[in-house]
Amino acid sequence: MDVPANYKKRNPIYDYSEKQLNNTDTVPGFETASNKLMVTGIIYEKDRKTPAKDVILYICQPDEDGDFVMKRDSNRKRYVHHRAWIKTDADGRYTFYTFMPGKFLRTKELKQINRVIKVPGNPEYDMNPFFFDDDPLIADLTLACRSEVVKSMLRLEKKGAMQVATRDIYLSESRPDFK
Repeated sequence: MDVPANYKKRNPIYDYSEKQLNNTDTVPGFETASNKLMVTGIIYEKDRKTPAKDVILYICQPDEDGDFVMKRDSNRKRYVHHRAWIKTDADGRYTFYTFMPGKFLRTKELKQINRVIKVPGNPEYDMNPFFFDDDPLIADLTLACRSEVVKSMLRLEKKGAMQVATRDIYLSESRPDFK
């Protein structure tokens, strides 16, 4: 396999084999995690009605202790171990099986899952992370910050042994300037 010249510097959203992508993926560590989480929803086009087909959504997150576990692939590129990719189907649906990320102890950061999105015909871009409605640090945010966090907040619902969050994504909100 030929390695692209910019391999080590390019966005990790491209570190997959496109033929393997579907609308569901599982983050490494899900099976053994104590606080399992399913994040699901539909990605919609700019009109906020039409499901967005073939959109790639990449997530990465810290482990349950709040640490980003770093690994190296066979080409020596570093990457976050707890990551996953999906490619939406014709209905725009996506599902990730993951776990509740921890919060790094020495910071006042909210618990979060980082996201990068790639819409066909457009460059990839970072989205605001998913945040969690049960995070006690939300109360410490200013009103302006809180209103931004709410736009990408996951509301958790307990279903059996798993927390479930349904969150639709509207491409017009996540990147108003895409084609």
